[in-house]
Amino acid sequence: MQENGVCVLLENFMFFLLVFSADRQNMFTTTLFLNFGFHVLKRQNLYFGPCHVTFLKAEVNFHERKGAVCYEENIAKCELKTRIFGFSRQTVNSSLEGDLNPTSHHRVYITSSSFEGAATTVMASVINSTYFKLSPPQRSRLQFHRREGTVLRGLVLAVKAVNMTENGEIIRNLLQPIMLFFKHNNMLSEITDGTCVFWEESNSGTGYWSDKGCKTNKTGDEFICSCDHLSFFAVLVNPEISVTNLDAEKLSYITYIGSALSVIFTFISLIIFIWLHRRCPEKAIGLHMQLTGAMFCLHLSFLLCSFWEWLRKNEDSSICLVLGLFLHWSLLATLTWTALEGFQIYLLLIRVFNIYVRRYLLKLCLVGWGFPTFVATICGISGVYGKYTLQLREAKNGNSTAQMCWISSDFQSRRPLVSYITTVAFPLLVVLFNACMLGLVVCKMWKLRSDDKKMNFGSSSDWKEINKEKRKRLWKDCLTVLGLSCVLGLPWGLASTTYVSLTGIYIFTILNSLQGVFIFLWSVGLARKS
Repeated sequence: MQENGVCVLLENFMFFLLVFSADRQNMFTTTLFLNFGFHVLKRQNLYFGPCHVTFLKAEVNFHERKGAVCYEENIAKCELKTRIFGFSRQTVNSSLEGDLNPTSHHRVYITSSSFEGAATTVMASVINSTYFKLSPPQRSRLQFHRREGTVLRGLVLAVKAVNMTENGEIIRNLLQPIMLFFKHNNMLSEITDGTCVFWEESNSGTGYWSDKGCKTNKTGDEFICSCDHLSFFAVLVNPEISVTNLDAEKLSYITYIGSALSVIFTFISLIIFIWLHRRCPEKAIGLHMQLTGAMFCLHLSFLLCSFWEWLRKNEDSSICLVLGLFLHWSLLATLTWTALEGFQIYLLLIRVFNIYVRRYLLKLCLVGWGFPTFVATICGISGVYGKYTLQLREAKNGNSTAQMCWISSDFQSRRPLVSYITTVAFPLLVVLFNACMLGLVVCKMWKLRSDDKKMNFGSSSDWKEINKEKRKRLWKDCLTVLGLSCVLGLPWGLASTTYVSLTGIYIFTILNSLQGVFIFLWSVGLARKS
C-alpha cells in the first residue's frame, strides 16, 4: 500500500508537469523531474505497474521528433492498476459498449459494433497541444482537409485501441463511428463555432489538423465529434471578438460624430457637384452628384434610425418600419451608384472607343435609383423591416444589447437569406468589381509614368527639376488612387477585418463614417482642377 501511494503521488505530480508545462523554456526542468520520478519507480519495481501509463505520456515529450508514433507504439503495452487523472482504459466487445472519461471535460463513447472480432482494449488520455508541431501550409490535395484554429482548452484527446490477441494489433479504422464529447463552460461563451479534427502526421514528425472523416455538432455546453477512425482528436475554435461596453460606447460616438460630419459635408459636396455640372455637364460629374446624394441619404437615415430608437426604446411603431426601409434603400442606392462609378471607369479604360450611349445618365439613374427602390419595396411588402437588436458580447460582464430601426431581428432569424443577399453578397460583389477597376487604373497610371521616364532625358542640370516633378506626380497619383478608393466604396471591403480584431472594427467604423468628408475633399479637388 505504501508503494502504491508513492506511485500515485509521483504519477499525479509528473502528469501535472506534462499537461501544464506548455512553456518550452522550462522543458529541461520538467525532464529532470520526470527522470527523477522514473528512477524512484524503478528502484521500487513499480515501473511496469500502475505508473507505467505516465511514462508513456512522457514519451511524447521526450520524443518530439518522433511525434505521435512513439505514443501509439507504447500505449498498447499499458497496464493500469489504479485511477490516474487524464487517463482511462476499458475493454469493449460485441456485447459491451465503451464509455471513457479521461477528464471531466472529455468523454469517449464507442458502440459494441465498432470493432470486429475479439475483445478490444480502448485507452483515452489527454495531451498538451503544444507538443504537436504544425507543418507549413502547402497547396496540395493531400492537405485539402487541413484546418486552422486554436485548440479548445489546449488539450488533445488521444484515443487508441488494441486487439486483445497474442499479436496485440493496434486498431485504427472502425466499423461504426466513435463519439467524442468536448465540454466548454460559460467562460468560453464567446466561442460560437468549432471544428472536430484529428492529427495528420507526416514523416518529419510535424503534421496538421484535418477534419477528414469527422463530423461536428454543437450543443449548449459541448462539441460532439463523430469520427470513423481512432487518432489524436481536438476541437479547433475561433473565439468571437468580444466588445466591451467601453469600446461599444467609443465606437458609437465615432459613428454618430462621423455620420453627422458626413451629412454636412455630403450636402456641401452636392452643391459643389451641381455647380460643376451646370458649368461643365460631364457624365462623370453627374455620376458623382448622384452618388453624393445617395450617400447623404444613407448617413441621414442612419442617424434618424439610431436616434428614433434611442427616443422610443420600447415602442415598435410604424415610423420605425419606415425608417428601416429608408436606411436599407439608402444603403442599396449607395452601393449601386458605387458600382456604376466602377462601370464608368470600365467604359473609359476598356471600351475607349464607341462608348456613346444616348441619354446615358438617364439610363444610369433608372438603374441607380430604380434597383434599390424595387428591392426595398419587395422587402417592405414582405414585412422585413422593424426593430433590430444588436448583441454586444463582453467577456466579463456578459451580454448587452443595442437597438435601431433596420431589418427586423425576428425576420432575420426566420429568413436570413434576404439579409445575407442584400447586406453581404451584394456589397461583396460591388467591392470586388470596383477593386478590379481600381487595379486597372493603377496599371494605366504605372504605364503612363513608365513612358514618361523614357521621354525624360536631358543634361545633368535638369535632373533636380525632373526629380522634383516626379515627386509631385507621385503625390498626385497617390491622392488620386485614395480618392477613387472612396468614390468606388472600397472602405466597405474593410468589413472583413471586423471579424479579425477590435482594431479592424475601429478602422472600419472611422473610414466608413467619414465617407462624406472624403467625398467633399474629392469634390474640392475636382473644383480646383476645373
